[in-house]
Amino acid sequence: MVDQPSTSGSAEHITISYAGFNRPWAAWISHQLEQRGHATTMLRWDPTADTPLTEELAGLLAAEGRLLMVLDDWYFRLGPKSHEEWTAALQEVVPPHLERFAAVSVATQKLPTNASILRPADLRDLDAQEAHRRVLHRLGLGPAPRVAEEPAANAPRFPNDPPEVWNIPRRNNRFTGRDNILEELHGKLDGGALGAGPPLETRIALYGISGVGKSQIAAEYAHRFGNDYDVVWWISATNRGAAREQLAELATRLRLPVGQELGDRIRAVHEALRVGRPYRRWLLIFDSADDMEQIEDLVPDGRGHVLITTLTRDWSGSGSAQEIEVLPFTRLESVAYARRRAPRLTPMEADLLSEAVEDLPLLLAQTAAWLDANPMSPKEYIQLIRRGEPSLVGIRISSDYPMAFQTSWAITLNTLRERSPAAVELLKLFAFFAPDAIPVPMLAKARRGDLPEHLADLAAEPISWNTALRRLTESTAVRLDYQVSQTFDPAVETAQMHRLYHRFLRSDMTEDERDKMSATACRVLVSADPQIPSDTRYWERYAELIPHLEPAGVLDSPDPAVQELLLNCIEYLRVRGEFRMGLRLCEQFLSRWRTRMAPTQRSMLILTHQHANMLRWLGRYREAEAVGSSIVDQLAAERGPADADLLRAQDGLAGTLMALGSYEEAFALFDRVWTAYVDLMGAEAPRTLSSRVNRAAALGLLGRYEEALATYREVLTIRERELRARHHLTLNAGTAHARMLRLLGRYRDAVSRQDLNARLHHQVMGPHNPQTLRADHNLALCLRRSGDLAQAEALMADVVERSQRVQGPRHPETLMVRADYATFLREHGDLGHARELAEEVAERYRTLAGPGHPYAVGTLGNAGLVRGELGDLAEALQMAEDALAGMARAVGRDHPWTLGCALNAGAARNRVDDEEGAVELSRDTLERAKRVLGDLHPLTLSAKSALAEDLRALRRGQEAAKLEQEAVQQLTETLGPEHPHTLSARRRRRPYWDFEPQPV
Repeated sequence: MVDQPSTSGSAEHITISYAGFNRPWAAWISHQLEQRGHATTMLRWDPTADTPLTEELAGLLAAEGRLLMVLDDWYFRLGPKSHEEWTAALQEVVPPHLERFAAVSVATQKLPTNASILRPADLRDLDAQEAHRRVLHRLGLGPAPRVAEEPAANAPRFPNDPPEVWNIPRRNNRFTGRDNILEELHGKLDGGALGAGPPLETRIALYGISGVGKSQIAAEYAHRFGNDYDVVWWISATNRGAAREQLAELATRLRLPVGQELGDRIRAVHEALRVGRPYRRWLLIFDSADDMEQIEDLVPDGRGHVLITTLTRDWSGSGSAQEIEVLPFTRLESVAYARRRAPRLTPMEADLLSEAVEDLPLLLAQTAAWLDANPMSPKEYIQLIRRGEPSLVGIRISSDYPMAFQTSWAITLNTLRERSPAAVELLKLFAFFAPDAIPVPMLAKARRGDLPEHLADLAAEPISWNTALRRLTESTAVRLDYQVSQTFDPAVETAQMHRLYHRFLRSDMTEDERDKMSATACRVLVSADPQIPSDTRYWERYAELIPHLEPAGVLDSPDPAVQELLLNCIEYLRVRGEFRMGLRLCEQFLSRWRTRMAPTQRSMLILTHQHANMLRWLGRYREAEAVGSSIVDQLAAERGPADADLLRAQDGLAGTLMALGSYEEAFALFDRVWTAYVDLMGAEAPRTLSSRVNRAAALGLLGRYEEALATYREVLTIRERELRARHHLTLNAGTAHARMLRLLGRYRDAVSRQDLNARLHHQVMGPHNPQTLRADHNLALCLRRSGDLAQAEALMADVVERSQRVQGPRHPETLMVRADYATFLREHGDLGHARELAEEVAERYRTLAGPGHPYAVGTLGNAGLVRGELGDLAEALQMAEDALAGMARAVGRDHPWTLGCALNAGAARNRVDDEEGAVELSRDTLERAKRVLGDLHPLTLSAKSALAEDLRALRRGQEAAKLEQEAVQQLTETLGPEHPHTLSARRRRRPYWDFEPQPV
């Protein structure tokens, strides 16, 4: 089959014959020859079993020009063809045409002696320069020019220099056939040179039933075509949490400048792959991505390639990827594979075996391996498979699979049981861990009491342990991956088991056996729990534990120690920011235990609290409120008002109410909890202080800035004294204190305090921590309000970019910083961009919290300001009036936010010549602002300037001049003569107010 023709140059044409297994060598040699002006054709060598080898070999002579054969371990095994056939064919075909044949060898094993007639040049273990020289010398093409150390952008990489970033499973040296699918994949993904032009497809989903070989095809594609890429990365996508960890690990391998936060690392990887820096050519493989909703957001965009293996057709149905269906082997592939795996099979026996297992690769691999290791006659074995065993009918896996699965595996299991009972017990225990990454070292190091005595004895003796592991790989669908080690006997790092075999093993056990194995697996996991989920040093261990929770039976265990393990894993997911995975675990556990455990038992209370937390952090506020309200009601009915569980539940519910915009209700609940903590533990106890901070946050959202400032000042003083200036709780209180100073118009003080606070955040927590982002966001707003627009703009843009990467574009705090950036752009940047961003943020807040939420209303008002700047006065008026009415309903007429909306609505009326309406509203706004914020607050002075302008429009010049003079004088005294607000008042520029969402 012609792989890649070329006609570059007029020199001698050379046809390169290669086995598909070593395509990278053929591609590299082809490129080197074309660089010297030779036209080349790559011709895949794939002889069929029923065609004489002499005929196949002679067929090569029909190719154009010289023949360069790339010999390897596979070249002589395809077909398969016997040693005798090769000897006869080479002696007959080669000598009469010796001038046309040349060969190079890249074999890892010694070539058959009959290959000597081809006089192959050995290219193994060479550098590119020497390999190039030997190829040219063998072809008699003269001295070789020096090979460029850095190949051209789209040139094939030298096969002995694999991609720098690579984590593909080791190659299956028995991989057979599938060339048509591999070439279809390559054609669709390549579509011309990678990176030079748009590929035909960038995402391909390999779809097919379990056991048909999808993962093997994906792995072989990576090995066969991996040298076309700079990055080749494999992600086991069965479990979302594990998939995120593996994708985040790529950030380290790409040397991206990010912190430890998982979401930050994933977004950095996505951005690096999107822009093609530091590597332009990449291939990511998502294996076993059967739940598209759990994985789709992890799949990157860009000019690289994504290969997905899946049981479902969701990927193609959603348009996310083009689908290629993977079918069972063709009969020719089946027969060829069976005869290579079990050489004693005749062609007829291999055909009968293939028919019996319906050409399914997984089953064919197992049956052929068993026949190769056992003396039973193939005929007898095939009859057993065809007949099936009546006792196995009850454990049929699925109607999609033949009875041959159960029958052949039962035979294998019985043989293993006779030879190594301990290996069978270990195999059964493997079935209670995630099949993609069975933690063999964890089992080997388990405490003696965690394992049954016979397995504990096995683990204590390394020779017996390793012997049992080898027996499993020889007889079952288990594959071992070894640690990268310089020792002669590297330890097993993980074992992998096909999921179909995993299900078979579990179904083949009695209920009593399953219970015992589940209890053993749970004990092993409990012993491996570091029990410190908030400590980043142990996050890697928790990431390793989580995929095993469900198969081990952790979610069903009544053992308090096992439930503690689950709660620790959920807490790890919370502090790591893995809210979706945390929510899924919470809901899985709750669905199992609601009928078995009282809702007010300790484990259920903690889990319910975490459930509400996960919902709230994901922006699912109403659901979080329902969960929180329910448990508060239950606890209030059973326990006293000072009960610790009740106070924790009330504190969580108050946080949800605050997120929902129910500030009065949230404040009342926070106040009640704080008072109870003061009575229980004292005013300066850590939990009391945390509760007091929550209460202050509610005060700030109620517009009671002076009270909030006083609280934050006292908390900050206590934390500086009791903790330290650089403690994260102290820094958080400092940010809140500076924010209140800013909201009160004390801009100089706010900048001075927040500048130091933000620098300490960077030193202590790093630039990508969410708390650091809040600190930098507050500093940017302080700089803007103080008039330092250049610094404010640079910092605001940086915070927006970091927040989108760390927390995602739809996270509530990302919306908060994007809202403020839109208002900055409206006044100091691109109006078109400002409008687009402001309206997008307003729409997302409406979707997140509902149209009546203060944040949805406030950002709608911000969008109206942009409309006014663009000259759409009628639309701007309507939006301003809607924002005023909506904010009054949401937080009351005297709230600072409502006063700000009134200031904007007065300006909108003035612009459409509704002078009377503008004066009426501006006068009312000024009086309310004096009462709520004081005579010298910037909003009060803005209201005074606005009223002066409205009075001038009604030709009431004397009153207007007096108000204007007062406003300018007061702005000069409070903010300074050069402050933007003061300058605007002097120049009679209409003041405005923009809504700033506050962190909750």
